[in-house]
Amino acid sequence: MFTKTRTKSCYLFLVFSTLLTVFCEEKIFGRCNLFEGSWIFDDYYPIYDSLLCPFIDQGLNCIRNGRSDKLYLKYRWQPTDCDLPRFNGEDFLKKFRGKNFMFVGDSLSNNQWQSLACMLHASVPNSTYTFVITRNRSVLSFPEFEFTVTFLKDGFLVDLVVEEAGRVIKLDSLSRSEQWKGVDFLIFNSYHWWIHTGRLQTWDYFQVGDKLYKEMNHMEAYKIALTTWANWIDSSVDPAVTKVFFQGISAVHYHGQDWNEPTAKDCSGQTKPIEGSTYPGERYAGEAVVKSVLSNMTKPVNLLDIALLTQLRKDGHPARFAGGATDCSHWCVGGVPDAWNELLYAMLLQK
Repeated sequence: MFTKTRTKSCYLFLVFSTLLTVFCEEKIFGRCNLFEGSWIFDDYYPIYDSLLCPFIDQGLNCIRNGRSDKLYLKYRWQPTDCDLPRFNGEDFLKKFRGKNFMFVGDSLSNNQWQSLACMLHASVPNSTYTFVITRNRSVLSFPEFEFTVTFLKDGFLVDLVVEEAGRVIKLDSLSRSEQWKGVDFLIFNSYHWWIHTGRLQTWDYFQVGDKLYKEMNHMEAYKIALTTWANWIDSSVDPAVTKVFFQGISAVHYHGQDWNEPTAKDCSGQTKPIEGSTYPGERYAGEAVVKSVLSNMTKPVNLLDIALLTQLRKDGHPARFAGGATDCSHWCVGGVPDAWNELLYAMLLQK
């Protein structure tokens, strides 16, 4: 049940003498923008103990890596015009008994997968599970509920191949999409790999058709690739069988001036979210690309628009508790990704 954040006067009247309709001045949940809001302190959180979750990568288990400040675990996302339901992992497993979920994308998809794995495991601690991890795939199953949730590493969604010319991103080619077929719920993600430059860049050329390009605007390339993915969804997915989500742009916090704290070198030492519901820095170019591509699709895709809510969480990264270099792009588990899954849960209930 979705409750409102405010109580306002409602007016009851009879329509056509038979239908009793309630009109309220405030927004009902169905019209509430879940992604506009702020982070508020809530002592109910966290909803699981990361030290008891066996699915977290070493670099994301901030508590185990020595992070002693735990205030970052005590915030929940509060939409401006409605309340999110409390996440109920057992209810999730029962509602989606016999179903399979798959997260497809880069390490931010993996971040969300690990969070959901912990949330579900903590809700049914006595339920048996199987966990299989290979180089590019992690699969968690709960046999009691005939439920499976998978992470499939595929950071570009389109093909990256090694040829005589070098490493080539084929912007109009999808050769691994067979792995996506037959899945009940697909949650895709792709962005961070596209903005890499220099030594972090994992390709030498872009290819469209039979033409190679040494240089191309990365956002133009990203849009071509997402359009290739979108065309596959439109031509290959039956919405009655498979529900599709796209995880939006996840924020990074490497420059304090982005949030009006110029003395901050990066996210290190940050312990609280940015207050309020606006971010002082710029929005990401990828946001417009994602929304443009999704708006032109013929099949429904649900956008998990996490850009703003992650921009406000400069405190949620592993930072120096990643077990290596300072990490201000991924997220501690538990922490911020739990809210992404609460939003996913709300969107699923809404439907």
